[in-house]
Amino acid sequence: MGMDIRLARIDDRLIHGQVATAWSKETGISRILVVSDEVAKDQLRKFLLKEAAPPGIKSNVISVHQMIDIYHSDLLKNEKVMLLFTNPQEVEALVNGDVSLRSINIGGMRFTEGKHMVTNFISLDEEDVRAFAYLADQGIEIEIRKVPANRKVYLMELLEKEKFC
Repeated sequence: MGMDIRLARIDDRLIHGQVATAWSKETGISRILVVSDEVAKDQLRKFLLKEAAPPGIKSNVISVHQMIDIYHSDLLKNEKVMLLFTNPQEVEALVNGDVSLRSINIGGMRFTEGKHMVTNFISLDEEDVRAFAYLADQGIEIEIRKVPANRKVYLMELLEKEKFC
């Protein structure tokens, strides 16, 4: 297949200091793809995210459908890529579009009404838990780490321990 997906990360802040420095160095990427239907429609956010990419790393903001099309083409053949998402439902849609992922890293999902705090930087609602359970059922590792140096915490184990599942 074409692109080399080095990291798939859910972080509703998208491109920010930790992503721009620690994760891009750790993964050796050449491109960041923000995959979000909502952000892809917002010209100002798209512009700001492109500007936030570290020097020497290209960035694009694309819809889920565009990502599926690009994945199944040779457009980014041999490119080392980081995928950034705001929520697990968009990751689920990619997997349903036959995009192969081995693991998902969760960096942050902010608290909003109707969500329950799982950690001090991850809050989930029932739809999030359902999507993560689906991804886990597909054999995808789901781990929580803000930065590469942190110890991996496995989301599904945490949810079982906290009686979220």
